[in-house]
Amino acid sequence: MTGGSGVVVLDNGGGLLKAGFGGDMNPTAVVPNCMAKPPGSKKWLVADQLQAQDVDVTGMTLRRPIDRGYLINQEVQREVWERVIRNLLQVDPNNSSLLLVEPQFNPPALQHATDELVFEELGFKSLCVADAPSLVHLYEASRQPSLFRAQCSLVVDCGFSFTHASPVLQNFTLNYAVRRMDLGGKALTNYLKELISYRSLNVMDETLLIDDAKEKLCFVSLDVPGDLRLARLSSNDNPFRCSYILPDGITYKKGFVKDLDEACRYSSLPANGESVRKDSSDSDRSKFEDKKKPELSQNEFVLTNERFLVPEMVFHPIDLGMNQAGLAECIVRAIQACHPHLQPVLFERIILTGGSTLFPRFTERLEKELRPLVPDDYQVKIIAQEDPILGAWRGGSLLAHRPDFESMCITKSEYEEMGSMRCRRVSQAYLRTSGSVLLHGMMGMTS
Repeated sequence: MTGGSGVVVLDNGGGLLKAGFGGDMNPTAVVPNCMAKPPGSKKWLVADQLQAQDVDVTGMTLRRPIDRGYLINQEVQREVWERVIRNLLQVDPNNSSLLLVEPQFNPPALQHATDELVFEELGFKSLCVADAPSLVHLYEASRQPSLFRAQCSLVVDCGFSFTHASPVLQNFTLNYAVRRMDLGGKALTNYLKELISYRSLNVMDETLLIDDAKEKLCFVSLDVPGDLRLARLSSNDNPFRCSYILPDGITYKKGFVKDLDEACRYSSLPANGESVRKDSSDSDRSKFEDKKKPELSQNEFVLTNERFLVPEMVFHPIDLGMNQAGLAECIVRAIQACHPHLQPVLFERIILTGGSTLFPRFTERLEKELRPLVPDDYQVKIIAQEDPILGAWRGGSLLAHRPDFESMCITKSEYEEMGSMRCRRVSQAYLRTSGSVLLHGMMGMTS
């Protein structure tokens, strides 16, 4: 794809905001969807300002516009959008259209608040609203012939605030069959903060740092009991032990993994979880000699079994005190809510999207959990997106690049005359009635 349609595409995630232009392969900006204030400072940093190399994120106070997937702070959202649209994208909303990725089942009051931001405060000339599952399906169907022919898939979105299993048929999300888990990347980060604070250092105020540690060090276990046994071994034999260094505010202002080679030792373990005991050379022994009795600094913490116990929440939340089904059960319930003729097709076309699916071994573990729950004569095929963080945005970019995109939009004058509900009816009706036409026109656009 090549850029230049002049349509702003905005995927307003709870953790990361993705913004760019219709027709581009990648967004111009992928930034934190929040504001933060350093300790002792009166200045709030917005979006990309938090990513600057000279910014120390230790102990920052965060203000997020979205909680549990829904807009709760219109003022903070306006600040973030203003920063992204005017400073990073450098566009004039008065002369631009907006394609906005909106949360599923967004209440009418929040739809109205969002439209006020778009039309009255930012001043966009027109708006098209779409949900993430239909856009993810649209993008993957334009790349994979099997999805294109079937025109249906199950989109599993493991995002920042929640996890949805959403059947999609001809670019239309079957809302009656959608199943939701109130569990996402934010809950996993909070759980990791609690574990570290209980066992090592108090990091309850270090959300951004622990988020970084989670993304760099956590992985999905394929054999939890076996890995728990390995995690009890001494530091020299423990394949999961690794250290994360916190910023000191002087020498370095970002957290980092102390030894990446040490952190990746677990990847050499076989899938059945059995321990691999190698005959180390004298140099290898001397390398780990000092780690038998580790001395930790005040700016350092060690992770062992936390690395796989945190992502385990997604598959077995009941083991951690959360009264809800795991991801595999959620997927099966969503598919079983569909017509029987669709069910075998959906099991063969499960698309993973969202940042929480980036944990190593996530796909293998999900397939392992699903297989016993699926009829023997059904195949299970899981499609892991090339970049699951950008899946919905890329689908929106494809849609915004269509020559007839403006026919899906509602203009500012139509909004003022007919209100918020009109914004949703126009785009949803168009996608529902012309899904196959859209795909036929887009099959060549990603090449």
